[in-house]
Amino acid sequence: MFLFIDFKIIRLRFSFFQEPIYIPINQLLTTLRFYATNNTQLATGDFSGFSVSTAHRIHRVSAAIASLHQEYVKFPTKRQEIQQEQSNFYQIAKFPRAIGAMDCTHVRITSPGGDQAEIFRNRKGYFCINVQTICNANMEITDIVARWPRSCHDSTIFNNCYRKAIFYVRHNGDALLLVDYGYASTSYTMPPLENPKTPLEHLYNESQIRSRNPIERSYGIWKRRYTSELPQNCLPVIVATAVLHNILIKANENLPQDDPHLELPAP
Repeated sequence: MFLFIDFKIIRLRFSFFQEPIYIPINQLLTTLRFYATNNTQLATGDFSGFSVSTAHRIHRVSAAIASLHQEYVKFPTKRQEIQQEQSNFYQIAKFPRAIGAMDCTHVRITSPGGDQAEIFRNRKGYFCINVQTICNANMEITDIVARWPRSCHDSTIFNNCYRKAIFYVRHNGDALLLVDYGYASTSYTMPPLENPKTPLEHLYNESQIRSRNPIERSYGIWKRRYTSELPQNCLPVIVATAVLHNILIKANENLPQDDPHLELPAP
């Protein structure tokens, strides 16, 4: 997996600050190992035999990879793209008009410290960022919001994001998002029914849940590949791993094996 990523990224021209740069191979390798092993930067540098300065370039590399999000984390906006995504979701369980599946997941971070630290602690007792993503039927992340603490409800994040405004003014036509029980039912967000009674309601729920499954699977794959407990200034790292996730999905890389000890969102 990582060998493919290394040489693909090396061939890409990164934009960092005002001038394009190329990421040295040692810095890239150290960053990828940090993402995958949950080691500290210093331990990663020691294991790989790299200097301290190289090991501490993780944030610089992450910012460069994250800057590729406009190329690799793209929401369908053109009519043909929207119709293609709707067709892809329809093929899963015949749910019409769906353009994406949306949910939030907790990404573990180190304690931010200070008086506001507790707003980042979840019910499991660790500190985290509540990250909202939308994915397509192929589990590629098409939109990501990574800046809210754990204490923010999923619907609050969506109500304050750019993507909600785009749907509200109907720029995506009749397209809609598949969501879970934590979101309101609107003309562009479709959650399952809480108490289905009739055969048609049960059929709707079955189709909705099966069609929404790619977002849950994407979290499982994403977290099995990148297991780091992130530092406080981690937002570029989250976006960077989303970029890498999409590159691997597009390349049809083998999916990581299930980890029974990994904490994943409930379906």
